[in-house]
Amino acid sequence: MTVAIDRATGKRRGEPDGRRPGPLTRLRQTYQRYWYAYAMIAPVIVVLGVLVVYPLVRGFYLTLTNANSLNSARTIGVNHIEATYEFIGFDNYADILWGPTSYDRFWSHFIWTILWTALCVTLHYVIGLGLALLLNQKLRGRTFYRLILVLPWAVPTFVTVFGWRFMLADGGVINAGLEALHLPTPLWLEDTFWQRFAAIMVNTWCGVPFMMVSLLGGLQSIDSTLYEAAEMDGATAWQRLRHVTLPGLRPVSSTVVLLGVIWTFNQFAVIFLLFGDTAPDAQILVTWAYYLGFGQQPRDFAQSAAYGMLLLAILIVFTSVYRRWLNRDEQQFAI
Repeated sequence: MTVAIDRATGKRRGEPDGRRPGPLTRLRQTYQRYWYAYAMIAPVIVVLGVLVVYPLVRGFYLTLTNANSLNSARTIGVNHIEATYEFIGFDNYADILWGPTSYDRFWSHFIWTILWTALCVTLHYVIGLGLALLLNQKLRGRTFYRLILVLPWAVPTFVTVFGWRFMLADGGVINAGLEALHLPTPLWLEDTFWQRFAAIMVNTWCGVPFMMVSLLGGLQSIDSTLYEAAEMDGATAWQRLRHVTLPGLRPVSSTVVLLGVIWTFNQFAVIFLLFGDTAPDAQILVTWAYYLGFGQQPRDFAQSAAYGMLLLAILIVFTSVYRRWLNRDEQQFAI
């Protein structure tokens, strides 16, 4: 199909005066052209709006109030009590970040959450890469080993954590084995240091299989001729790992590390199921936010929602910086 253009005016023939259609006209034309695509994505948009957008907007509004379980709307029997909470602006954020108890309520948990995330993701990647390298070799029974190693990820998290909780108890298998070896028996579920150590250990157990499977897929996508060329040039195993394997895993590694940081930073199940509310110094930000909103009386809905908004902001900032750093590093690598 050809469109005739007036050489004198540069306008399409057939248009009244060559003016661009208005926004409503363009919207109507776009809808008439792509109505089927809009119809297909409409259910997804509705579901996301109900399950994500509305709770997010509602939660942000609660952060600007002093809502708690005593002044929120509630029904007792046949009596309905109206909400009496008030709009207080950004006072909740100021109290969390700079209030008199800000270190005990936020910054101590923030520091532990950053340490927890860094250690867990590092262990996930290092152990996962080591297992992936082993499983990428030609081993007898390799399929069986893969099946066994992926089981901690396939088993539901609550089953895994409860199993570890029983083993870490005072009379559990782990302390019984340590006693048999005449070694000290730590208070895994009572002492702060060992609580944190146990949490990292259990989360590492749960997270390594995913990292292993992802990195194994990345290893199998690396061209084998690169290793052959490296061997012909006399490269050692460490040099092949550094100059062939790790650069080849770069696209996979960047993605799984980002996902690992997000998941670990918000890892609620391991901490909550392992300790409940009996380990205040081992709580990360997400479990502490749950405790404020549902684990105390009166339940502080506003502050709990404010913690959620801060968690979201931290992850958005980290993701933006991380992606920008990756893009800059990839540009330098390409040069």
